[in-house]
Amino acid sequence: MPFRAPVPEFQFMLDHVVDFAQVTGTDRFSEADKEVSDAILLEAGRMCEEVLYPVQRNGDLDGAVLENGKVRTSPGFAEAYGQIAEGGWIATSADPEFGGMGLPHTITTAVNEMMSSACLSLQLNPLMTQGQIEALEHHASDEIKALYLPKLVTGEWAGTMNLTEPQAGSDVGALRSKAEPNGDGSYAITGQKIYISWGDNDFTENVCHLVLARLPDGGPGTKGISLFVVPKYIPDADGNPGVANSLKVVSLEHKMGLHGSPTAVMQYDGATGWLVGEPHDGMRAMFTMMNNARLGVGGQGVGVAEGAFQHALAYAQDRKQGRTPVAGGDGTIIDHADVRRMLTTMKAEVFAARAIELACGVAIDMTTATQDPEWKARAAFLTPIAKAFGTETGIAVAEMGVQVHGGMGFIEETGAAQYSRDVRVTAIYEGTNGIQAMDLVGRKLMDGGEAAYRLLDEIEANAESARGVLPELAEPVWEATETLRETTEWLVAQGDMNERFAGCVPFLKGFARVLGAHYHLRAATGEGGAGGRTKLARFYITRMLPEHVGLLAHAVRGAEDLYAITVDDLAA
Repeated sequence: MPFRAPVPEFQFMLDHVVDFAQVTGTDRFSEADKEVSDAILLEAGRMCEEVLYPVQRNGDLDGAVLENGKVRTSPGFAEAYGQIAEGGWIATSADPEFGGMGLPHTITTAVNEMMSSACLSLQLNPLMTQGQIEALEHHASDEIKALYLPKLVTGEWAGTMNLTEPQAGSDVGALRSKAEPNGDGSYAITGQKIYISWGDNDFTENVCHLVLARLPDGGPGTKGISLFVVPKYIPDADGNPGVANSLKVVSLEHKMGLHGSPTAVMQYDGATGWLVGEPHDGMRAMFTMMNNARLGVGGQGVGVAEGAFQHALAYAQDRKQGRTPVAGGDGTIIDHADVRRMLTTMKAEVFAARAIELACGVAIDMTTATQDPEWKARAAFLTPIAKAFGTETGIAVAEMGVQVHGGMGFIEETGAAQYSRDVRVTAIYEGTNGIQAMDLVGRKLMDGGEAAYRLLDEIEANAESARGVLPELAEPVWEATETLRETTEWLVAQGDMNERFAGCVPFLKGFARVLGAHYHLRAATGEGGAGGRTKLARFYITRMLPEHVGLLAHAVRGAEDLYAITVDDLAA
């Protein structure tokens, strides 16, 4: 079946759901008006349909391999990447000073999501480069910017992120990689890193690794870590790739999915690197890249969900099985009530997660354009929700897509299982979803809940204004928001962080449920209270929003009963 990029959906949501006009109304992004944004989305959608989607199955069936120390990528990936780079899709939001388009991050988020739908394995490559570009823009010296950014922007060079080590996963401060001064402004980097997405490839001139390592005088923990850019080939005097650096791909991980994306174990043996940012301040610079990637990974989840939904819908409209009870039906399984329930759930969930993702993009753009601390707080608050809920949606929708296919979903030839296998890791990398939820109830509520309450005020105000058009939908959204406000107040009042952490995951999902209802309600009012989006909003608000009750009840239970269950109890 062909993939259709959901460009009309993005256009509607930017216009009627997330108020993208706020962004284009600023001086910073005034040139990215509706005409320009629509044209960008249309062209990106065409590229995804015609260039990326055709190589999607290649990545799964003929994945990347390591041969004689060199990575060989999937058939067609090099050519598809060439068109991504040539079209400027790597640097849509990068600084025009170095060749980027300077577009709002919201547009980049939409483009990245469509690319993820079409071929997640390949989309991971430019996503990593985009994060590196942003980190260098904010933290690197002028010399490093001038040398690396133009090459990264054009896609001639690719970027990676190196945090994890065999003994240091989420606890990055436990890393052992070392950086010794060479006496000429460069450093010798030694250590091993694992889980490096696109650690190497066979289609860019150079691969630039951002590597966390500890200087000789670096203290223990995360506060003593520095960040270095370590290229595969050391640039010569003219800025072209020169001699090979002292680094290598040791092996590629054997994964349950994303076979087209080479995930490398990297070894650095006195490799030459250059400091990015200040000594011992590497985590601050790396978090610039990670925050970029967290929203991007949430978008990957939404993108895979879109692809899985389209795949399942096409199958359901073609597959005939059993006698359907619907008068005037066409005899295919889409006429069965449970299949219709699954497909509608999939579509409603994709909408909710996409709206949260785009709203986070708008908050990031408004922060960039205005430097308003309230917008900055909004962006920070929405980021863990967008990442966790987007990826959980991808997993749930892809799994449901397998179920829609029935027995054929378990057969690899249909391609349904690939979506489920590929998306599973998104809930793990860039900070597991449990860590995202801990961040939400921890650092993101350290303001006493102010950012959360401003968002809740906005949801309630929207519900109030919708009462005149859709009172039967506006009222449950308003009531759910009040329950969410009470839950937030309870969490803020807890001095023991473990009391918050015990219910952080259901709190995040409950918050996402209410946000999803808010954006569905905006979509319904945006089309005038009658039409397909209103029907979808009614399904979400009446059938799915009620889940928030159980989730938020879980969130306020605290930690006592969790620790009353001993390790022996669990092992019994």
